[in-house]
Amino acid sequence: MPTLYDFQRAPSPRRARIVLAEKGIAHDTVQVDLGTQEQLGEVFRAINPACTVPALVLDGGAVLTDNAGIAAWAEAHQPEPPLLGRTALDKAEVASWNSRIEGECFMAIAEVLRNTAKGMVGRALPGPNDYAQIPELAERGRARLLHFLDRFEAHMTGREWVATGSFTLADITAGVALDFAAWVKVDANAGRPAITAWRARLAGRESFSL
Repeated sequence: MPTLYDFQRAPSPRRARIVLAEKGIAHDTVQVDLGTQEQLGEVFRAINPACTVPALVLDGGAVLTDNAGIAAWAEAHQPEPPLLGRTALDKAEVASWNSRIEGECFMAIAEVLRNTAKGMVGRALPGPNDYAQIPELAERGRARLLHFLDRFEAHMTGREWVATGSFTLADITAGVALDFAAWVKVDANAGRPAITAWRARLAGRESFSL
């Protein structure tokens, strides 16, 4: 059975938890306490030298150390229900929106949090190396986030799901990202009825309670 190295409060491993739940893939879970920097210790470094979660250790010993790899493996291992799209165009739309949300939304939030949080002084980027905080990046990140939310509201108007006519990986990435926005005191629902309705649909899925 695969083993997921997780941290319950962090958004990135939550994406992996949701993918595995939606696919119905049984797995063991090991919590890695990012609050005490357990990810930097020798035990976890031996599993994932990048010192990040999620990490998924497969039965044969292979280790997947990012959400892209975990989602690709999960889709191939358990094709139904499809999270990466069925048709060629659907697959392209899911990949495009997933990449866009990661770059324009997830990373914008991370810029704000990691460059302002007192607990991340000297740790402005995840991984084995230390980096100083840059306050200007936090300002830019907040502006990027608000601009993305305006574009996303326009996109979601009249739509049920982000990339195709059904729930996909793009919805998982966007849903977790917009929950993450609350960490930097941005209410993604405020004045955005289409986003609000879509997030209500996500909240009704059992996987999003994980």
